[in-house]
Amino acid sequence: MFASLGFAVEVTLPISLIIILGVFLKRIRWITEEFVETGSKLVFNLTLPCLLFVNIANINLSQEFPTSLIGFGAVVMTITFLLYHFLGYYIANKEARGAFVQGACRGNMAIIGLALAVNAFGDSALALASIYLAVLVVPLNVFSILTLYYHQAETPSVKAVAKSVLTNPLAIAIGLALVVALLSIQLPKLITDTGQYLARMTLPLALLCVGASIRLQEFRASSLLYWAIASKIAFLPLVATVAGYMFGLRGMELGILYMMTSAPTAAAAYPMVRSIGGDHHLTAAIIAGSTLFSMVSSTLGLFLLRHFHWV
Repeated sequence: MFASLGFAVEVTLPISLIIILGVFLKRIRWITEEFVETGSKLVFNLTLPCLLFVNIANINLSQEFPTSLIGFGAVVMTITFLLYHFLGYYIANKEARGAFVQGACRGNMAIIGLALAVNAFGDSALALASIYLAVLVVPLNVFSILTLYYHQAETPSVKAVAKSVLTNPLAIAIGLALVVALLSIQLPKLITDTGQYLARMTLPLALLCVGASIRLQEFRASSLLYWAIASKIAFLPLVATVAGYMFGLRGMELGILYMMTSAPTAAAAYPMVRSIGGDHHLTAAIIAGSTLFSMVSSTLGLFLLRHFHWV
């Protein structure tokens, strides 16, 4: 039991401490709003695409493609968005529906999910988690765009959705990496080394920005807020992981499924909701709350998975 608890704490504590450090540095003004904005843009547009590109480009997809994990993850994502899409009609007003659905369903897989996977299983998990992210990041963005526009405004055209997804730096990096991997192109050492240097910046910088973005004053007594937080970090990962175990996933694959589904709400949800006139205050509170509480829920979840020898 203590060994399982030690494993869970070793995985989640370093990530939690960096997030808490981001909160502290923001309070003593070593980190400013401008730093957070610039750092987040740097991560999203440069260092995270480099991280995904470097890891996916060097993978032998014919041997390492996790078909069962990807297929099951895609089914879980689709069912989740559909379920909460209809649930939103009954428990939220029009302005808050899109914020609620995206807050409950769109996890920060690229930052916190990836960081947890690497801490738990090492570099071997980075490749597997990168493939998971590579395949599911496109439908995740499509679902997020559609659910926001469907609840707040007219449904966007196929052209508008395609443009939003295809101009996403993550999608571009993933597409290029898949081409390199499928064609077995040998990249020059200069490119791979430069990419690795940039990739190593990603997780610490992103986690500091996550912590510095937390605003405790945005919490409020809203049942939607706590429904979304509980769904994102407790209910959905619990159901997905138990179903994944019954489906036959074990070890690292089951662990990655849990970490990706239990990741707190993605910070990218905030600008999307705000840009279409949705309840961005609710979104900000969901991001802050799910990030804070996930430090405890992720530790507990990993402890249980280890205790029952599922990972």
